[in-house]
Amino acid sequence: MTAHVLSDTRVLTARSLTHIVRSPDTIITTAVTPIALMLLFVYVFGGAIQTGGTESYIDYMLPGILLITIASGVAYTAYRLFLDLQGGIFQRFQSMPIARSSVLWGHVLTSLVANLVSVAIVIGVALIMGFRTGASVGAWLAVIGILVLFTLALTWIAVIAGLSAKTVDGASAFSYPLIFLPFISSAFVPTDSMPGPVAWFAENQPVTSIVDTTRALFAGQPVGTDIWVALAWLVGIMAVAFAFAMRIYRRKAA
Repeated sequence: MTAHVLSDTRVLTARSLTHIVRSPDTIITTAVTPIALMLLFVYVFGGAIQTGGTESYIDYMLPGILLITIASGVAYTAYRLFLDLQGGIFQRFQSMPIARSSVLWGHVLTSLVANLVSVAIVIGVALIMGFRTGASVGAWLAVIGILVLFTLALTWIAVIAGLSAKTVDGASAFSYPLIFLPFISSAFVPTDSMPGPVAWFAENQPVTSIVDTTRALFAGQPVGTDIWVALAWLVGIMAVAFAFAMRIYRRKAA
């Protein structure tokens, strides 16, 4: 049974990846906005922002930019899933001897690959702009692991949106709050520079612990308890989103 699910997931993932290869503008579009934000914040606002540290501003802000990249990219998952649902592809798959869960996993793994490519492009541009890191191989692997978990968590939220939306615009609109969330965190400025209620929200929302952990890993510094808070948020969000997505999918497939 497991081999059957894995085989079906591989085939459907290849199908979705083929669509992206034939239309790479989705990856390019995903990377354009974060790159534009980097250029704006580093070369226009960066000199006026005090982070309280000695690192360059590009080093400080890059973790938040990477999360915005992923939050932008998962919108395409909801969009593609909605089109498949409206186009009757799901109904065709249900009439075939394939594992039902593989249909969703194909979209999720495609999102993971596409978003990691977009993240790599953004990091490449950041290096050109002066980003430097003393991270070890282990720290880089930890950063990649955190970004993978973040992508999976947000992608399962995107699956819920794609399955529940009534229109194409509604399928992708869910990502707007996710893109905005890093701006109310420690991604661009220290939280202690914010007004009291805003600072409280910023310090206790998921993005801040993820950003602080990633920033510490890039800098080769101890991550402290932030990494455990970040992992708890990521695993918790992913588990809840996965459960809701599968419940909605089973109801539609019934």
